[in-house]
Amino acid sequence: MAQHLAKIFGTEEDKVNCPFYLKMGACRHGDRCSRIHNRPVLSQTILLQNMYVAPPQIFDPQTGNPVPQDEDMLQDHFEEFYEDIFEELTNIGGELEQLRVCENLSDHLTGNVYAKFCEEEDAERALKALMGRFYAGRPILAQFCPVTDFKDARCRQFEEAVCGRGGYCNFMHLKKVSSRLQRRLMGRYEDRYDRRHRRRTCSCRLMGRMATTIST
Repeated sequence: MAQHLAKIFGTEEDKVNCPFYLKMGACRHGDRCSRIHNRPVLSQTILLQNMYVAPPQIFDPQTGNPVPQDEDMLQDHFEEFYEDIFEELTNIGGELEQLRVCENLSDHLTGNVYAKFCEEEDAERALKALMGRFYAGRPILAQFCPVTDFKDARCRQFEEAVCGRGGYCNFMHLKKVSSRLQRRLMGRYEDRYDRRHRRRTCSCRLMGRMATTIST
């Protein structure tokens, strides 16, 4: 019995624990979910819920139709946010393994920021520093997250082509970061790492970590 329960834990067969919460750190049913959301008391990953807000859609006053938005402007807006968050999290917490931002449209995923630190202690320090803080006039909703491997959380259809479910897919549609910003952040991080590495060393290689953190 115990072996069977361990085998099905976090799968669709598990009628007790919510598989989507374990995979995504969020569930569309929220507190109304019929299954348990096992919130971790400590994790390498913190979730900043609904933190990224894209520029609002503008509508034509004559026709009521949405006005096409400039893709370069949208990407610049996102990357300004991404760079800001990356810098702040590494300053208040420590070395990041991954930093992911969702572009899904559903309430439980839209604008979610997932920050996976190299050490649980770094994540805990960052979480404490974020409590009671605001960003762009909105409170930061930070919590520990059960997601440490994003492989099962990412939407493969979205990454390979086009997701048939669109923005309301229940798997992560992760926003992409330009190679220009990747190079800039890598340069800053290497400089910072060179200054710190004698005091504390992360178990993972710097370049591998950075490539995973901000890969497209």
